[in-house]
Amino acid sequence: MRMSLRARYALSVAVVLSSPAMAADAPAYNFSPVNQYNLQISASFWNPIVRYVSHKSGVRLNLKLGRTSADTTSFILTREVDFAFTNHLFSPERVKMGWTVFGRRDAVPVRAQIVVPADSPVRSLAELAGSTVVFPGPEALIAYKVTYAQLLRDKVPVDVAFAGNMDAAFTQLFSGRAKAAGANSQLVQNYESRENKAFRVLWSSAPFNDLALMASNRVPAAHVQAVAQAFLGMGRDPEGRKVLEAASALIHEPKPVRFVPARDADYAAYRHFYEAAPAELR
Repeated sequence: MRMSLRARYALSVAVVLSSPAMAADAPAYNFSPVNQYNLQISASFWNPIVRYVSHKSGVRLNLKLGRTSADTTSFILTREVDFAFTNHLFSPERVKMGWTVFGRRDAVPVRAQIVVPADSPVRSLAELAGSTVVFPGPEALIAYKVTYAQLLRDKVPVDVAFAGNMDAAFTQLFSGRAKAAGANSQLVQNYESRENKAFRVLWSSAPFNDLALMASNRVPAAHVQAVAQAFLGMGRDPEGRKVLEAASALIHEPKPVRFVPARDADYAAYRHFYEAAPAELR
């Protein structure tokens, strides 16, 4: 479904304000998950999960999504949110902000990929020299920073375009506005299933764990624990499983989404990337 900029802005505002009916004195925090899909799908995916977690934990979470993934990450950096689902906080500078990992999706590790349509004549990274390559946005660690770092290492000069999210990047790719796209392997597979499209992978990285559920150090430990227990218990609760199954069906994920415990050490691969990354990508 095509949405005007005004309609998308209105949706983003509605998402920020959405929250379940709870006691007026319930603790409340904003929750920002990185925009992996278009805004409408992102809101439809996360709103039922946020309602469930708020109800089970007694801690009200308000879903706060920006128009693009960079906008959403800016909420975190300006301290407008205290819970997040992201992989944008593992650079040396952002680690100093004091966010802590408490969970992740139970998903196979993701890989950064540079992809073209399956019927494209392009079969190597070298053939992209001088062409437009589209990425979700400058904050996309897997789909932009890791893939663009590879192009820099291989000395393949390209014109960088940012689409705002992965779905929009794929739309530009298949419309011919870009010759290739930097992508996340998980989202490549989802898009193939949802949109009946086929890709050719020109390059794929080593694996990285899926995005992390994180809490800022401003949230009292008891509230973090309550929210974590609600997320991590969804897969064991009939009501929670129903929510997760619907979310999985929405994005055409073959295996039902569920959340499992995680810790900072599980994201060492991200920190290792930053240690070797070009200065412009740190």
